[in-house]
Amino acid sequence: MDFENLLSSPPQFFSQFLRLALSLLRSTIAPSYRRSVLGRCSLADFDIDPQTGFFPRHPLPRLTGAHQLWEQGLAKASGNIYLGIDTRPEALEKRPFGERWRKEINDWPVLDASLLCANSDLLRRAHYVLAWLVHYYVHSQPCTDDESCIRVPKSLAVPLVQVSRRLDIAPVLTFADTVLWNLEPVDPCQSLSLHSIDSMRAVNLFSGTEDEKSFYVTSAKAELRGIEVLRIVEEFRNLPNADDLTTLSKLSRDLARLAKIIDDISEIIQNVRSDCDPEIFHQFVRPWFVGSDAGPNGPNWVYEGVSNSDQLDLSGPSAGQSSIMHALDIFLDIDHKLRQKRYPAPSPMNKRADLGFMERMRRYMPGKHREYLSRLASMPRTIRDVAQSTPALREPYDTAVDALKRLRDLHLRVACLYIVSMSRRCPMMARLDHAAGPCRGTGGTEVSILLKTGRDNTRRAMFKS
Repeated sequence: MDFENLLSSPPQFFSQFLRLALSLLRSTIAPSYRRSVLGRCSLADFDIDPQTGFFPRHPLPRLTGAHQLWEQGLAKASGNIYLGIDTRPEALEKRPFGERWRKEINDWPVLDASLLCANSDLLRRAHYVLAWLVHYYVHSQPCTDDESCIRVPKSLAVPLVQVSRRLDIAPVLTFADTVLWNLEPVDPCQSLSLHSIDSMRAVNLFSGTEDEKSFYVTSAKAELRGIEVLRIVEEFRNLPNADDLTTLSKLSRDLARLAKIIDDISEIIQNVRSDCDPEIFHQFVRPWFVGSDAGPNGPNWVYEGVSNSDQLDLSGPSAGQSSIMHALDIFLDIDHKLRQKRYPAPSPMNKRADLGFMERMRRYMPGKHREYLSRLASMPRTIRDVAQSTPALREPYDTAVDALKRLRDLHLRVACLYIVSMSRRCPMMARLDHAAGPCRGTGGTEVSILLKTGRDNTRRAMFKS
């Protein structure tokens, strides 16, 4: 008798016994687990649409009535307001217009934003319009060497802070303002999707260039491709258990899907180089993003009419504010704060990085999206925990994490091309990069150290070195 072949698979009665045992175990633990599942909120409770993810399903409605004043001010700025550090002839020619425009804003009344509180879409639109106005106002001012602070008039500052507190988001331009709330279909009958994104238009562009539009569209494509990540995460959260063979097989397939999605996002980011020139981006787009606390030596922004305005979050938009990327990190249990003992040990450079950067960037997200991430972070068991206790899942898990590591490697190369290399070549940016110090992102952090540390933190989550 061939005992080796006989023992290669369990006898039929043993398989039946195993299925019965698992069934009894599920019947014991499933009721309480299902009760907790039923008590959970849906994605809609966090302003997340099943079709468009963190994007609103429809374009935000324009402000009307007295608040239409803000819309009119933004329309006047588009195509007419240039950077204060821009010394090209066309920019110098428009400076008198910029001075008149800023004077008009200084003379505006302080409108009460509480009238918009009944409609969350109008609140988002108000934040969007006011944040763009603030950055137009601040960065169109000609620079002076003795500038220690920049005053934002109360006509903008007071309602922006009021709206931001209702939305629980930073009172400054954010990723949501430049990407999530800034794209709409050319055809009003068309819905937002990954397939239709190339026919979308950016509602506002600081520079008016196709390069700036391409930068926003690339970010939007990455976000839209990431919607499938949310579905995978939600399916994991709603599993009645993660121990039976059918579920483990599904988790293995989902991790393979996740790796493919991350690779697709990497390809999307890689393609930005074909449509967004690094020099144009660095000189005429990126300066508009810089906020008050984007460097140690930059001028502080003082929000007139707002108490303790020095304590506001005013960094400006950053890719670190992408909720999709945060959801990926939480789901795969990437330890950006170096709390876990993982191999290899953090390098001195890793320890020197801003370990609170990712957590701080969440304050620049809409509050509902941040609540969703907090809900994910409170899961009693992560996918890494399941993989750690299930050797068959370790390779699929590592494959997904390795894809995320490659994405961060690519992000590092793109940042070096668009920020680090350009900052060395472009003297016009010295004021915004705060001269002698290391090159910083719009979030105020040292770019190379931050991105390398994020990449290393991702690699440490893998089970195989």
